[in-house]
Amino acid sequence: MKDSQKVFIFDTTLRDGQQCPGAGISFDKNIEYAKLAHAVGVDVLEAGFPAASALDFDIVHSIARELSPSSEAPMIAALCQLRREQVERTIDALLPAIQHRKARLHVYLPVAPALMAASLGDRATEKEWLIKELFELCSLAHKAGCEVEFSPEGYSRQGDNFDFTTDLFRAAVQAGVTIFNCPDTIGGGCWLEGENFFVHSMKRHTDIIDREFPKNEIIWSTHCHNDFGLALHNSLLAVFDGPCRQIEGCFNGIGERAGNVSLEQCILAIKHFAPLQNSEQPLYTEIKIEKLQEISDFVARWMLPRQPHFPITGDNAAKHSSGGHTNAILSDPLAYQAFDPRESGKEISFVFGPLSGGNHAQSIITAAGYVCEEDEKAQVAQFIKDYYHTRRKGVTDAEVLAAYMEYRKPIEILHFEYGKRATQSEVMLTGRFFSEEGTIHDTYEGRESALATLKKAIDRRFPGLQILNYHSESVGVGISAKSRSTITVTSEGNQTFTGVGEDDDIEISAMKALIDGTNKAFVESTFKIAKPHL
Repeated sequence: MKDSQKVFIFDTTLRDGQQCPGAGISFDKNIEYAKLAHAVGVDVLEAGFPAASALDFDIVHSIARELSPSSEAPMIAALCQLRREQVERTIDALLPAIQHRKARLHVYLPVAPALMAASLGDRATEKEWLIKELFELCSLAHKAGCEVEFSPEGYSRQGDNFDFTTDLFRAAVQAGVTIFNCPDTIGGGCWLEGENFFVHSMKRHTDIIDREFPKNEIIWSTHCHNDFGLALHNSLLAVFDGPCRQIEGCFNGIGERAGNVSLEQCILAIKHFAPLQNSEQPLYTEIKIEKLQEISDFVARWMLPRQPHFPITGDNAAKHSSGGHTNAILSDPLAYQAFDPRESGKEISFVFGPLSGGNHAQSIITAAGYVCEEDEKAQVAQFIKDYYHTRRKGVTDAEVLAAYMEYRKPIEILHFEYGKRATQSEVMLTGRFFSEEGTIHDTYEGRESALATLKKAIDRRFPGLQILNYHSESVGVGISAKSRSTITVTSEGNQTFTGVGEDDDIEISAMKALIDGTNKAFVESTFKIAKPHL
C-alpha cells in the first residue's frame, strides 16, 4: 500500500519544458539536468519524447541507462501518442530502465471535443476504436515491464465527453495502468466553473474507478498550465481538495505558452500549508528542498531566463532595498520573508539604493570591518546615495565601500599650483587637506620636486608613510597626451597601497597619485577595526 500522504513530484522540465520556444538544451546538458533532478529527489523524471527524433530517443535511452541502476533514482518516464509505432519506440528507449523496474511509459489521448477534432481528424468520432486501442497499447507497455501512466489530454475541457473519458479510464485500468494524469492542458481551469471545474470531475472519476476496481491502487495526478496564472492554485486544489497525489510541472514553471506549474512553488507550498489541513499526518514530498535553488539556477542559465522577482528562487526573492524593510530584517531576518529562504538554498541579501537608510549602510561597512558610528550612519548613507545619485537601480556592496572610502578620505584637492626656484619648491593646494580647508601653502628647501614638497606636508599630518615606487607614463599620443602616474606607498603597519593620478601636467599627476595612495592608507589605518565577517 502506497503512503497516502506522500505527494509525488513528476518533473517534466526536459520534456514539456523543452517544448517551449528557446528552452532547448544540448544532449550533454540534458544528461547534466537529469543528474541534478536525481540529486534533488524528484520521484519521476520525464526525460523526453523518444518518437520525436533520433536525438530525443538517445537522450531518453542515455538517461535511463545512466540513472536507473541506482536504487534511489527516479522513475524514468517518456511520453508518446496513442500509436503503436510510438509506443514500441518508447519501450525501446526505456529498456535500460525496464531492467531495473524504473521505467514509466506515459501515453496520452485527447478527450476535449475541440482538441479531439483538431488532433485526431476523422478518428475523433471512433470512440469505441480509441478505447480498444488504448487497452491494447497500454497492455503492450505493461507486459513489456513499464509502469504505465495515461493522460486524457484536455481533461479540464472534456465537457460532454465525461462518460467517454470514464470508459478510457476503465480500459486503462484493465490494461495495467496505475497512474491517471488529468491535465488542464490549456490552462483554462478555474474554481469558479463550479461542478465543471476539473478537480470536481476528478473526484467523480476517482469515485467511479475506486468503486469498480477496489483492489487497484491508482495514483491520480494533475498537470496544470499557467495561461491564466492559476497553475499553482489549481494544482494545490487538486491535491488538497481533490484526489491527486502526484503533481506534474517544471522547475521555474517553464513550458508550453505561459508555462507549467512551477514545481518549487508546489513543493514549498505543500511543506508550509499541508499542516494546516492535517497537523497530525500532513501531506509531504520527499524533495531535498535545500537543492531547489541549484536546479532553478540551472534552468535559468541553460534553458530560459528567470524573472528577478520569480517566487522562491528569483534573484530578488530574498533581496531587499527599502530602508524600512532593511531595518526590520537586520533585527529579525524573517520580518519581511514569508518563509526562511535558506530552506531552498538562498540567503537573504540587500541592495543599497535610493530608499536605503543608515542601518543598511552601517551593516555593509561594519561587515567589511570599518567604522561607521551610530551618530554618523545617516550622514554616511546620504553621502553614498549622493555619490551614486543616478543609480536608481541600486549599487553593489563593493560600490558602497568605494563611496565610503570617498567619504572618509582626508585629502580632497580642487586646484593645484606649484613652483620651483633654485633652492626651494613650493605647492599651493586649494580644497581640504586633513583638518584644514581652503588654500594650503607649503615649501621644501632643496632641489627636490613639487612631489617631495607635498610628501613633506603629508608627513607632518600623517607620519610613517613611505614611497616604495613611482612611475609615470603617457596616455594617448601626440602633444595632447596626458600623464598617468602610479605611486605605491607603505604605512607603518607595512601595508602597501597604490595610488593613481592623471593630468596634463606630469607633476600634478604625480601629486594626485600620492594623494590617492595616502587617502587609502589613512582610511585603512584610521577606520579599519576588524577583519571582514565571513
